[in-house]
Amino acid sequence: MAQLQKSIAKRNALIRATIALVNNNGFHATPMSKIAKMANVSPATIYLYFENKQDLVNKTYIEVKANYTEYAFAEYNEHMSVEEGFENIWKRIADFKLKESENAMFLSQCDNSPIIDEPSLQEGIKHLQPLLDLWERGKKEGIIKPISDYLLYAYAINPLSFLMIAQKRGIIKFNSDQIEEAYQAAWSSIRN
Repeated sequence: MAQLQKSIAKRNALIRATIALVNNNGFHATPMSKIAKMANVSPATIYLYFENKQDLVNKTYIEVKANYTEYAFAEYNEHMSVEEGFENIWKRIADFKLKESENAMFLSQCDNSPIIDEPSLQEGIKHLQPLLDLWERGKKEGIIKPISDYLLYAYAINPLSFLMIAQKRGIIKFNSDQIEEAYQAAWSSIRN
């Protein structure tokens, strides 16, 4: 049992180191040796858990994406109205991005660059299915604009990444009024 916990701790340390180093240095400037050093493990240990750097980054992405979407949908119920459901999901996403900025920044980098392979990106998209289903229902009910899910995401969700970076840089500190204003802007951008 102690050996299993030690193994999980090493894998988690590698995941945390990968997130921190990719956020600070980018994918290409993050050698495996730096990841191992930051995680306080030998470089050979990485290969017990991951095939190579690409595998490490892909699996880190999928794990962080799963945690992100689990958090985003934790209080969502598919019986909510479209507007109520979207508000619930959007505010949970905002909360995650503003409180878990390291993880959110890692996801943003991965989603907006070619560092993640296509199968891993597709796996990540599957985690967003409840939101995509809600939008589909909203389109059928005439509540959501009948446009591509990519456009809906770009206008309603992606601005949160910009706001997260602004807060991380100390440009702004969000309070509940500003979160509500941002939500209203997101909702008005996609509602029909």
